[in-house]
Amino acid sequence: MRMTLSTLSWRRREMVRWLVTCATDVGVYALDSIMQNWFTLFTPMEATSVVATTVMSNSTVIRLHLDCHQQEKLASSARTLALQCAMKDPQNCTLSALTLCEKDHIAFETAYQIVLDAATTGMSYSQLFTIARYMEHRGYPMRAYKLATLAMTHLNLSYNQDTHPAINDVLWACALSHSLGKNELAAIIPLVVKSVKCATVLSDILRRCTLTTPGMVGLHGRRNSGKLMSLDKAPLRQLLDATIGAYINTTHSRLTHISPRHYSEFIEFLSKARETFLMAHDGHIQFTQFIDNLKQIYKGKKKLMMLVRERFG
Repeated sequence: MRMTLSTLSWRRREMVRWLVTCATDVGVYALDSIMQNWFTLFTPMEATSVVATTVMSNSTVIRLHLDCHQQEKLASSARTLALQCAMKDPQNCTLSALTLCEKDHIAFETAYQIVLDAATTGMSYSQLFTIARYMEHRGYPMRAYKLATLAMTHLNLSYNQDTHPAINDVLWACALSHSLGKNELAAIIPLVVKSVKCATVLSDILRRCTLTTPGMVGLHGRRNSGKLMSLDKAPLRQLLDATIGAYINTTHSRLTHISPRHYSEFIEFLSKARETFLMAHDGHIQFTQFIDNLKQIYKGKKKLMMLVRERFG
């Protein structure tokens, strides 16, 4: 059988699992010794995802007939191992460490701090979004929000990336901010504007922000009687301007190399753009000027400009 990297990785993982299982047959001290010397035997990822997880599983507790004192001793060693691994390899181990440390407040706080320390240099936006979603799931919305804002600083969504895998995370982060309140939404919007240049994503965020009041259903289901945010004031005005600008830039980018088979799709794109333009108080005038400019700049594309006139005048 030809050995590939993935095959070797799988075989090593199974070997680690087998070693830990064998250690459970010997007793508590063998497991404790393995965990204290993990760095000579395993990678950080193996130590957290296989060793510590196996040690803290119910099946291990039952198999070894552990009393409460023994359980806590092993769990404490496993948490220490998980935190050491998270510090050594935050990209691959912090989420496992948080999960393993859930029941110990001090260990959990330590794991969270490791994430924050690594967020600026050692973590990608996808990893931070994953941990942020975990934090929300565990009932820590403000921590989830903090990590989501850090994730946004690592993200760069260009004008033509309307199917980018991070889009759902961006929408989730904005929805979370919106649910927390006006201040949180106001703080994340500049990050969104800086990181996201895709017009359709920005318009989706804008539309969602205008449907309900920020913080309307806040923590613990409390409702407030705030007003809808104005599109003429910060922060939504900044988002509206950025969305209109993104539609303009994307339009010019598309027209540079457009082929006739994409003409109808382009007209629909302009229709979507018009919906966003019209959200501004002078949007009708802006859109008319925008169309007039297109007809002048791209008058050589006669068939396309004829379609533009038919739809938009």
